[in-house]
Amino acid sequence: MVELNVQDSLFGTYVIAATLMILKAVSMSWLTVLRMLQANGGFRAPEDLRKTPLNPAPNPKQLEPVESVERVRRIHLNDLENVPFFLVAGFLFILTQPSLILAQWLLYGYVASRLLHFAAYFTAQTHDVRATLWTVGSLILIFMTGWTLFAALGA
Repeated sequence: MVELNVQDSLFGTYVIAATLMILKAVSMSWLTVLRMLQANGGFRAPEDLRKTPLNPAPNPKQLEPVESVERVRRIHLNDLENVPFFLVAGFLFILTQPSLILAQWLLYGYVASRLLHFAAYFTAQTHDVRATLWTVGSLILIFMTGWTLFAALGA
């Protein structure tokens, strides 16, 4: 039986990687808000044009897309499309009791690929760079999922 306890090195590795990915994804919301405040625009909802202490001079142009805001939104959407699969796949993978070194390489490798993907997207690197970093993370997910499936079929 697998012990789900952060003192267990294997589960602790998953907890660290999962926590970093959750914090990274959540931080995109905050970065979006920061970018909207800096641009005084990039808002999405018509009610955002109401006069408030944070928006004392509403302007219809505030609903127009602002590239710096949209870029962070795209990064956030990419996280929302990928990180949940990692959270589930990583957890199921840990339940198979792989070696600690394999788990660390895969889980931390995924985290590194996502952080580098963020940096590449944030700094407007080419699609080839972003796609390469996304592919690394995707292959890690495929490997962990395949490993888990084979372990379950062999049980």
